[in-house]
Amino acid sequence: MRTTTPISKVRQESEYKTIDFFKDKGYTITMLCEVLDVSRSAYYKHKNRVKPEKEKRDELLCSLITEYNSTFDGILGYRRMTIFINKLNHKSFSKGYIHRLMNILGIKARIRRKKVNRKKIKPEYIKDNVLSRDFTAKFPNEKWLTDVTEFSIPGDNRRLYLSPIMDLYDNSIIEYELSFKNNNRLVFRMFDKAIQKYPDAKPIFHSDRGFQYTGNLFKSKIKETGMTQSMSRVGKCIDNGPMEGFFGILKTEMFYGKKFKSLEELMERIVEYINFYNEKRFQKRLGCMAPLEYRNHASICV
Repeated sequence: MRTTTPISKVRQESEYKTIDFFKDKGYTITMLCEVLDVSRSAYYKHKNRVKPEKEKRDELLCSLITEYNSTFDGILGYRRMTIFINKLNHKSFSKGYIHRLMNILGIKARIRRKKVNRKKIKPEYIKDNVLSRDFTAKFPNEKWLTDVTEFSIPGDNRRLYLSPIMDLYDNSIIEYELSFKNNNRLVFRMFDKAIQKYPDAKPIFHSDRGFQYTGNLFKSKIKETGMTQSMSRVGKCIDNGPMEGFFGILKTEMFYGKKFKSLEELMERIVEYINFYNEKRFQKRLGCMAPLEYRNHASICV
């Protein structure tokens, strides 16, 4: 099995570091070399060794990878780790290079879990899939996606539900609502907040066929705003792919593998994460910018 690494792996390096540590504590180099079975000449050769630039660069990148993995709580896979390193340090390292270093360090992003299907309720009406998997948008508020996802934690019989709206222009979460009940109020409050923020918006509004979106009350709200309603086909989650992707990212990066004292604490973490996602989570599709950074940048350039 291959044992060499791009990180400095000088033979007997651990012994040399031990000598460096104890020589400042009153022990002689001669005695330490004898105890560790290291020759004095080899030790001094190591001390005077000049590291190649490639080795220095590898060590710097490994320290950055370790730091970012800790800072961002293990959510960065090698692709986004490359984006963060290049953007924050004004470099242009390749994904393959960063991937190799992460493998050596044993660092990888947490694995996603499969979504749990919800109980189906007969709709009062349905709409065609107007969006038709065209997830591109040239302007803000041209296409909005929505859905509801749930959270549960051990020791609490309640459920926490998140209902967000994503703008396909920049993948930003323009509004959201959290509740311990999955009902019409959850979705309606989210929808009303989005309209208050963007009163002139008339996007294609796409969702699955959940009961909140297929009821006559919501049909009336859509009609009042002049929006065009669109719905995924039965059993075709990919029709709402970006929204499903956001839920997968959110749960992988801040929920799976974590412990929460209460659903109230989880709620606070979700709010924090959505702020992070909108303001600091760089996306390759957005030119390695965060959603709101991309939105603001585009408005300045207009």
